[in-house]
Amino acid sequence: MDKNKSAFIAIVGRPNVGKSSLLNRLLGTKVAIVSSKPQTTRTRITGVLTEGDTQLVFVDTPGMHKPKNSLGKYMVRSVSESVNGVDCCMLTVEAGREAGDTELRLIEKFKSAKMPAILAINKIDTLKDKEELMKQILHYSSLYDFEAVVPVSAQDGSGLSDLKDELKAQAVEGGHFFDDDTLTDQPEKVLASEMIREKILRLTDKEIPHGIAVVIEKMRMREGKDILDVDATIYCERETHKRILIGKNGSMLKKISTYSRQDMEKFFGCRVFLQTWIKVREDWRNSIRQMRNFGYSEKDFD
Repeated sequence: MDKNKSAFIAIVGRPNVGKSSLLNRLLGTKVAIVSSKPQTTRTRITGVLTEGDTQLVFVDTPGMHKPKNSLGKYMVRSVSESVNGVDCCMLTVEAGREAGDTELRLIEKFKSAKMPAILAINKIDTLKDKEELMKQILHYSSLYDFEAVVPVSAQDGSGLSDLKDELKAQAVEGGHFFDDDTLTDQPEKVLASEMIREKILRLTDKEIPHGIAVVIEKMRMREGKDILDVDATIYCERETHKRILIGKNGSMLKKISTYSRQDMEKFFGCRVFLQTWIKVREDWRNSIRQMRNFGYSEKDFD
C-alpha cells in the first residue's frame, strides 16, 4: 500500500467564527475569502495542504444558519453534504461563547454519522479571562468525545501548529488525492470572482453584501504578453445598491477593482487587467434560474 497518507476534513461552525481565516492560516495562503460579515463563504472551497507524506484536503463550508431564501437553503445543504462526505470534521467555535443551536445540531450530525471531530476554539486572543476557556473546554467535552480540543487564534497564529498535528493524526495510508503542489481544486474563475466579492464585503455597507453575485465573463492570458485579462460583472438586487457600488464619480467601483486586481496579481503571479461592470437583478437569491446562471449547482436545489 502507498505509504502516503491523506484525510478529507470539513471545517464547520456558525457564521463569523473564523473558519475561512483558519483555513487560510493552515494553508499559508489565501484561497477562501475573509470578511467581518457573517456568511461570507457560499461555496465549499477545497484547500489542499501537503507536508511530507501527509495530505490534508479541507472543505470550507458556509456558516450554519437558518435559511431565509433559496441561496440560504443552498448554503445549509452544502454544510450537510460536507459533513457526510469526509474523514473528519473540524468544529470551529468562538472562544468564550456557549454552545448554541448551531453547534448542538452539528454535534448531533457527528453522533449520527459516528464522525471523528476536532474542536478548534478560535479567537483566544480576544479572551481576557482564561478561566472562561477552561469552562468552555469542559462543557464541549461533555457534549461529544472529540478527538482533540485545540484553542487557537487565526489572528496571531497561536495553537496552529498543535491543530495541524491533530489534523494530520486523522490521515490514513492510501496515497494523495491531489498533486503535492496543489492549493485548491477551485477553477481560477471562481477564485477571481470570490476575490472581488471579498472586497465588496469589506468596503460596503451591511445591507448590500449578501445581495451580491460576481460572474467572471472573460479570463484569458493576452497573446504574447504576461497579462491576464479579466472581465467581471457584479450583480446586485437594487438600483440604490448599484449607485452605492459605483460611488461618487465611480470612486467605490475603482477601489473595489484596484484591491481585487492586486489580490489577483499576487495569487496568479502575473499582471492583471481587470474590467468590472454592475448590473441589477432584483431578488436573484430567490430565483433558482438566476442562481444557476451564477454558478450554483443544480443538484443543490432538488
